[in-house]
Amino acid sequence: MVLDTTKHYPVLLNELISIITPQHGGTFIDCTFGQGGYTKKILSYKNTQVIALDRDLESKTKADKILKEFENRFIFKNKKFSQLDSLRLKNENVRGVVFDLGYSYIQIKDPSKGLSFNSLGALNMQMGINDFSAGDAINKLSAEELEKIFKFFGEEKEAKKIANQIIVIRKNKEINTPDLVEIIENTKRKKNFKTHNATKVFQALRIFVNKEITELIYGLIAATKVLKKDGILAVVTFHSLEDRIVKYFFKSLSENKSVSRYVPKIDQPKTLFKMKEKKPRTPSDQELRDNIPSRSAKLRYVIKKDDFYDFKTDIFKKFEYLIKIENFGNKLWRNFMLFS
Repeated sequence: MVLDTTKHYPVLLNELISIITPQHGGTFIDCTFGQGGYTKKILSYKNTQVIALDRDLESKTKADKILKEFENRFIFKNKKFSQLDSLRLKNENVRGVVFDLGYSYIQIKDPSKGLSFNSLGALNMQMGINDFSAGDAINKLSAEELEKIFKFFGEEKEAKKIANQIIVIRKNKEINTPDLVEIIENTKRKKNFKTHNATKVFQALRIFVNKEITELIYGLIAATKVLKKDGILAVVTFHSLEDRIVKYFFKSLSENKSVSRYVPKIDQPKTLFKMKEKKPRTPSDQELRDNIPSRSAKLRYVIKKDDFYDFKTDIFKKFEYLIKIENFGNKLWRNFMLFS
């Protein structure tokens, strides 16, 4: 099967549907509407309603088309999923909340977004309304700050060398996308034949510009709050960093590691989730053949045990070092405000 690269193919769609079972009806929240793949599939079942969110302003065009077909069962909001709380959904019978943390081929190939290292345009990477661009980060942050972004968000082994070379080059010119790709290619000692040498740096910049770590943490917390008893929280991740965050959030609220097996169940602390599958679901061989970008996808899910709203989590403390790196962007935002 040859894919039409002008279309978006939702990853792990069949696996997701088998988990959230929309055939039984109910309200579902699609936190990453994108091209509407999950939403359309859920709405194809009777007695379902979808509330969809997306930070990308251009996603509204796709949402308007779905609204015409499913007017009474579809609501769309141009919001970040960290803003889910603002929808005030406490009284909704939410049976499932889904996240697809990947970017569509259409978004990656859009030159105005500047997400691709093949782009000839400016270093943008802003999804929706952001405070600064990737170009601002590359041309204004210090070598130490850039190194940490590349190292921790992109797991780039040559982070320090690349950061130092950026500082050298930008003394004479403002760095754009082709410039950055050239710097990376000339700096990296080993060539990677499986993925492009610039992949990790561009991933790191995208995470940084869109504050994807903070967004994900707040999104997971907000999604958990709106779910009702037996509701399912399902997340599709595409790189190890975001998968690590999702795995920790699910596991830390599903298990009591410090509780002795000899302690009576009645005295054990209450846990939030049931985790039926400890290992993530991954694409089938058929999907891998049909849709190569799905190769790194992992689907994890949990079931909310009880109908309660407030809970405690140490996830901010656990990933505090990543949030501090994201906050380097506050300096860029302040500079923007000073000169605007």
